Amino acid sequence: MPDFPGRYPATRLRRFRMQNWSRRLRAESALRSADFVLPLFIVDGRGVPEPIPSLPGVSRLPIDLAVETAKEASALGIPGVALFPVVDACLKSEDGREALNPENLVCRAIKAIKQGVPDIGIIADVALDPYTTHGHDGLLRGNTIVNDDTVAVLTRQAVVLAEAGCDIVAPSDMMDGRIGAIRNALEDSNLPDVMILSYAVKYASALYGPFRDAVGSKGALSGASKASYQMDPANAVEAFAEAELDLAEGADAVMVKPALAYLDIVSALHSRFAAPIFAYHVSGEYAMVKAAAAAGVLDGDKVMTEHLLSIKRAGATAILTYAAMDIARSLKGEG
Repeated sequence: MPDFPGRYPATRLRRFRMQNWSRRLRAESALRSADFVLPLFIVDGRGVPEPIPSLPGVSRLPIDLAVETAKEASALGIPGVALFPVVDACLKSEDGREALNPENLVCRAIKAIKQGVPDIGIIADVALDPYTTHGHDGLLRGNTIVNDDTVAVLTRQAVVLAEAGCDIVAPSDMMDGRIGAIRNALEDSNLPDVMILSYAVKYASALYGPFRDAVGSKGALSGASKASYQMDPANAVEAFAEAELDLAEGADAVMVKPALAYLDIVSALHSRFAAPIFAYHVSGEYAMVKAAAAAGVLDGDKVMTEHLLSIKRAGATAILTYAAMDIARSLKGEG
């Protein structure tokens, strides 16, 4: 950090803070609609959204409404959506086989959104938790998530999603070796341009509760602990190893999840690697602001903006956030 020449009173740092125009000139970071990715929860049906009580302002959307929402997001300058299917209980199984069905819910959503909004990017989650009866991201054998057998299934899932037309496959499972396996499978399937966004640094956080409510995996969680494959919140050096390995195996970008409690990790990865760093402003982080605003404790819009600006300032290239539409409208002057 460069030193400031001079001393008070010749140097007065408040000078640039005193008026709106000069504050704007001095600002080191700024939010843009292009910084955001909008997560969408997809459900079967048509025409009727399903509000999610633990995520105020967010609904599960049937495919037709997801297409309309993607159109609105694109018009606001949001470049991408991330899709998360809410799978009917009758389609779930121990091995998550519905994830490999090329006509499953998320594949149909990818095709519909690509047809309706060709210019928006689609990120598709690669993990088994929406599809398994036990709610885990991988295959459960006894009380253990088995790594290599899970990687084989995730690799097939990634190819199915890519063939449906998604632009980015996003393995969120935290299994070892899955990035290299998926990259090789995409190459072998003549899908070399499909990007991989690795959830390289996904912590075993207590902030995922509303998300698990949204996809219906919270009550199903059984057997192993997610801490057996997600990262320990105590660890930072391990994050470098995870990101470095995944980039070496062929990831195009890496994710830090959650964002706010791990801004040090976002900043460190941004400083260390040239690759894009994504950060997920997760459901619990979003819901806490909404709950505090509803209780009259704080100004929700201002705090949400401040949170997202802090993620950008830390070095995030892109931010997944449920507030993307609201903030984009505000930036456009429609809020």
